[in-house]
Amino acid sequence: MKFDAVLILDFGGQYCHLIGRRIREVNVYSEVVPCDITRQEIGDLNRRLNVKGIILSGGPSSVYVENAPKCHVDVLDMGIPVLGLCYGHQLIAHLSNGQVQPGMKREYGTALVVIDKPVGVLKGMDAREKVWMSHGDTVYSLSEEYEVLAHTENCPIAAFRHKEKPVYGLQWHPEVVHTEKGTEMLRNFLFEVCGCEPNWRMTDFVERAVQEIRQTVGDAKAIIALSGGIDSSTATALAAKALGKNLTAVFVDHGFMRADEPEFVKGTFENFGVNFISVDARDRFMKRLEGVADPEEKRRLVGEEFIRVFEDIAKDVGAEYLVQGTIYPDRIESGFRRHSEKIKTHHNVAGLPIKMGFRGIVEPLRNLYKDEVRNVAKTLRLPEEIVWRQPFPGPGLAVRIVGEVTQEKTDIVRKADKIVTEEIEKSEVREGLWQYFAILTDTKSTGVKGDTRAYGYTIAVRAVESREAMTANFARLPYEVLERISTSVINEIPQVTRVVYDITHKPPATIEWE
Repeated sequence: MKFDAVLILDFGGQYCHLIGRRIREVNVYSEVVPCDITRQEIGDLNRRLNVKGIILSGGPSSVYVENAPKCHVDVLDMGIPVLGLCYGHQLIAHLSNGQVQPGMKREYGTALVVIDKPVGVLKGMDAREKVWMSHGDTVYSLSEEYEVLAHTENCPIAAFRHKEKPVYGLQWHPEVVHTEKGTEMLRNFLFEVCGCEPNWRMTDFVERAVQEIRQTVGDAKAIIALSGGIDSSTATALAAKALGKNLTAVFVDHGFMRADEPEFVKGTFENFGVNFISVDARDRFMKRLEGVADPEEKRRLVGEEFIRVFEDIAKDVGAEYLVQGTIYPDRIESGFRRHSEKIKTHHNVAGLPIKMGFRGIVEPLRNLYKDEVRNVAKTLRLPEEIVWRQPFPGPGLAVRIVGEVTQEKTDIVRKADKIVTEEIEKSEVREGLWQYFAILTDTKSTGVKGDTRAYGYTIAVRAVESREAMTANFARLPYEVLERISTSVINEIPQVTRVVYDITHKPPATIEWE
């Protein structure tokens, strides 16, 4: 069965992949592709998908500058409905001989847009709608083939459509929750304009993923990198269904796990129905990171060392393939698209070495977002404690230590993280939180302990709310909870003299500090 799908042409915008997530929420498959995808490449995708629509994402460039990313003009003439958002809106106007130039006044944040014609994408909208703007350039004129659908006080052409073709442009971001009827606008494009069927379901995904693993690995053996987190656990369950005894799950204790993590993983998966191997590689990883302070270098070295450990195990068990729990945000932040910005290297994506002793790497979850992975885990009937486990970076506490990693620092942040976790989980604030943890900063400050001057580390506490980790808001934890965390950290960890709370959203920050 081929799924109806919408392609999102990536012009490097921070919300590009949020568009894809919003589309999947209404059961239509979406896939992010390079902005310079060709007509032939879209035709190739149509062999496995029914491409029913194309969305041009936002982006940081100006469409009129030299070397600005552009799409192939013939992609807009394939008869497939097109929706341009922000940069994509401006690009359609620019390619159609409209006028795009720096705005008289930039618009960042919420704005009231006047709907002049509530048709097509704007069907059912009120006369005024609250939307989220983020642009410095503005469309000031269109060719005669287009008509204006909406405007704001500072933006004369905030929305438009082609008079004959299913081509639309919106200056605002319907994918962001601050656009109050953004979901309705996207639904209008998907179902009214494109005629999509909502036939993307997680239950279908499980069957297809199992089949894909079998086709790739065949009768060969494989090992899977199992950390005990939701991603690797779900990938393990899928691979186990596909490969049975030909699969070996490998848990590597690199020394940067959370408190009691190795014991939890062993206890959970030794009776999971697959071959299970636990490897103590603590000394090996600590030695590899000795003297390293740069976060990207940490991720690269951890990724490489993981592969070397897995290669050793693969030789012992005769495995030719490596299965990983890589998900879409891992690849996004590692800058896997041609015009995507690399936010940080994920150890299991761009952190992998060029030469590896495997016939192939299998990533059954590579196109899923975190909440979609949770849905797959539920479908596979994984234990609740696995389904709702907090996300945890592959390099573990090594990237929750700002600067050089040492055994002392690792012990400090592990103790602090345990306190944060315990205090939050015994309070009523846990529900609704995406992630909560401690960071050991590279800042030291003066304190007083037992009437004596102390000079010690600063611990930062991070807690966020999110739906898919592409964006996140800092959690407004009660002062009582923060006070208990601070008091316990200061009293129980002698090397720490100060505790601070991170109140930064994503963006502009990332969830993790490194």
